[in-house]
Amino acid sequence: MRLQFETVDVFTHHRFSGNPLAVVLNAEGLSTEQMQSIAAEFNLAETTFVLPPKDSAHTAEVRIFTPRAEMPFAGHPNVGTAFVLARARTSYGRTIAGDRVIFEEKAGLVPIALLKDGTSIVGARLASPQALALGGEIAVELIGSACGISVEDIEIKNHRPCIASCGAAFILAELKTRDALAAASPRADVFRQEVAKHPVTSILVYTQVDEETIDIRARMFAPQHGIPEDPATGSANVALIGLLAKLRPEPDLELSKTIAQGVEMGRPSLLEARAEKRGGVVAATYIGGRCVPVMSGTMDLV
Repeated sequence: MRLQFETVDVFTHHRFSGNPLAVVLNAEGLSTEQMQSIAAEFNLAETTFVLPPKDSAHTAEVRIFTPRAEMPFAGHPNVGTAFVLARARTSYGRTIAGDRVIFEEKAGLVPIALLKDGTSIVGARLASPQALALGGEIAVELIGSACGISVEDIEIKNHRPCIASCGAAFILAELKTRDALAAASPRADVFRQEVAKHPVTSILVYTQVDEETIDIRARMFAPQHGIPEDPATGSANVALIGLLAKLRPEPDLELSKTIAQGVEMGRPSLLEARAEKRGGVVAATYIGGRCVPVMSGTMDLV
């Protein structure tokens, strides 16, 4: 069996920055175990596998794997896969046209709008498959220990560290300064021994900034998933924009933020996040950005 794949850098204008993604274009017939092994071989934050849709009204079924586990939903894999398929204009013999694709995923349907510069596809913006859901609070002491920072660096006036999800769950913790964010250093032993006791083991730390083109700076650590640090995490940041909208006092608003991630690890990324709040309820959340193609090739399975 010969697999066709492409790699793409997501949430960036420039090759060799942003978050790299591998997209296997003809995954029909692969077992879950084979997909997991291939994702481990690529050893990127995520690898996606494109399958024919179960419903012909949709574009494709997409399965998403980290080097260690399958994800029900993730941000940069959706944005990157939509970019790759839209540029190819076809999948399993079916034409892909228009400005929108819909993926079937474990978390539900993911509608994605294609971003264009003239007639060229330059990126994508997804709507999260699930409404914002908030879980329990997480002790500031655990965040400090896991991320190698002082508890005094953690901002709790807006919210305490907590679990949030719009299809994939993360622990979200606000920090007081950009210096504290830069100083964070994940401790794999604490993640393994303490964070692993919780239902969610990935931590997004962020700080709100007043910069000309950036509103938030963020970092995401997920050693339990084989990702010591992620350059850009759409599914975490889409939950973050939902949380920030929920915390605002206005019953109705549209909240947009530009989020920088991956800077500290040399893979700068820019994510455009947006939330819609109606009647005091977060009604929709979106995350998007630009992409750059990098490589294409084949893989033979015996």
